[in-house]
Amino acid sequence: MALFKLPFTNKSTNKDSKEIHNSFEKIPEHIAIIMDGNGRWAQKKGLPRIAGHREGMDNIKRIVKIANHFRIKILTLYAFSTENWKRPTSEIDFLMKLPIDFLQHYLPELMEENVKIQTIGEVDDLPGNTKSAIMRAIEQTESNTGLILNIAINYGSKFEIVQSVKSIYKEVIHGNYSIDEITEDTIAEHLYTSHLTDPDLLIRTSGELRLSNFLLWQSAYSELWFTDTLWPDFNEDEFEQAINDYQKRKRRYGGI
Repeated sequence: MALFKLPFTNKSTNKDSKEIHNSFEKIPEHIAIIMDGNGRWAQKKGLPRIAGHREGMDNIKRIVKIANHFRIKILTLYAFSTENWKRPTSEIDFLMKLPIDFLQHYLPELMEENVKIQTIGEVDDLPGNTKSAIMRAIEQTESNTGLILNIAINYGSKFEIVQSVKSIYKEVIHGNYSIDEITEDTIAEHLYTSHLTDPDLLIRTSGELRLSNFLLWQSAYSELWFTDTLWPDFNEDEFEQAINDYQKRKRRYGGI
């Protein structure tokens, strides 16, 4: 059930659906999703947490296909944060195997969908097998021209910003910049997302109302959309609701 639901009911009406399908110029170019609630989904069903993570992995494939249908250009998914290393070792080990399983099972379908895989985060610090699977997928989909599936893995926004500042400082030392030449664009150019547009719409599932160190710089003017639905149950109807709500909002960027 969506928390921000004034523009729509719990299920999209036929009119809403028609409006979306006939208004592709208002579709967000970049959607970012905090995929939250896998563990609670499993607990509600009396299953171990890892069962929720596996179901959440399967839902990624479904949402990627839906995003492609709506002609989204970039879909950024928060898969594993720098803070997630605090979880039990057994759960971390399972989470590190999920990208391997996901790409092994679904990469052929992603290729058929013309999806291009990219990542943001400290991929080099991942276990060797996990990193290898991700790098192979990036290489195999490099020439694809469809939806960019941007996976945020071992990602933390505060760390990203700190690294950006350090990189700029090094360039100042080497004479590439003066202090007065550093602008917001300079910082953005040194972030993981320098090659991407900022998210137009940021979705969080599971009822939590926070960004959890995700794209803090990039989401300064993103439209936010929250739902109580746990990630494994987040489906086409709610994805459509989020887009429908986005279409009805006015993005003023501080203006009138």
